[in-house]
Amino acid sequence: MKFDRIGVVGGGSWGTALALVAARAGRTVMLYARDRDAVAAINKTGQSPRLPGITLDPPLTATTGLEEVLGADAVLLVTPAQTTRKLALQMRPFLAADTPVVLCAKGLEHGSGALLTDVLNDALPQATAAVLSGPSFASDVAQGLPTAVTIASEDAALADNLARALASDSFRPYFSTDVIGVQIGGALKNVLAIPCGAIVGRGLGASAQAALIARGFAELSRLAKVMGVRTETLSGLSGLGDLVLTSSSPQSRNMAFGIEIGRGHSVAELTGPGTKLVEGVHTAPVAVKLGKRRGVELPICEAVAAVLEDTLSVDEALQMLMSRPLKRES
Repeated sequence: MKFDRIGVVGGGSWGTALALVAARAGRTVMLYARDRDAVAAINKTGQSPRLPGITLDPPLTATTGLEEVLGADAVLLVTPAQTTRKLALQMRPFLAADTPVVLCAKGLEHGSGALLTDVLNDALPQATAAVLSGPSFASDVAQGLPTAVTIASEDAALADNLARALASDSFRPYFSTDVIGVQIGGALKNVLAIPCGAIVGRGLGASAQAALIARGFAELSRLAKVMGVRTETLSGLSGLGDLVLTSSSPQSRNMAFGIEIGRGHSVAELTGPGTKLVEGVHTAPVAVKLGKRRGVELPICEAVAAVLEDTLSVDEALQMLMSRPLKRES
């Protein structure tokens, strides 16, 4: 499988960074974005307003025509998780059969609770689904700082070849066939980063933050086990690696959101018009439903969902978690 031409759907900071990754790997890249000014800036100056101060070198081409990027050998779909179905349906008339589509968002569909690969298979059945996930900030990747991620597909050869197509001196993809595991890790870490941020915003100390990361990973592990996820996936880049990054740096939108919640800001003002999308806000109630459906206790996710629904305060949620019955750690 040769992937000389890469199409990228989504002109935000992460989409632009991944387009630059593909270009650095020697691929011919075309980036689709809705923002005409951003497209014009990329084509004219080699810079994007989404990544200020970063020159897109080697160059890549941008377009506002979705169909123009879908004739590529592989397509990276880099739009928010909740828009996956909408974009997939828009892509449907233009995408050739068996074209790999790599999902680069992290989340579960809010209405259905479905994994994004299931959404893609339903809305874009001619595509071959793959997933890219792992500990990575767009600004780090765009600057060429060392980054490692996981690329997963049920087709081992496809995952291998996609990893090779995107690899460079600064971007190291590992490949996997554990598609469910890579997605569950990426989705739940967004939820768990919110209370880690709230702890920081409340000034409750590094010990509390470390404890929450550890117990959050235990929650993630319980759910992953009943879903057949491999242990090495959970302890790898797309599981523990991504959880640690997202739960320990305010560069993470989810943690930054949690910090503001901890400082006393309301969910309404942090999710209103003009605010940045926070995937964990959408995923938290879906994760709770998934846990109940699978018979798995997810007390931290439940506490996050309750705070987001304004049925618990941050202090009440903390008290609820700290007063749970004592038990063995494993």
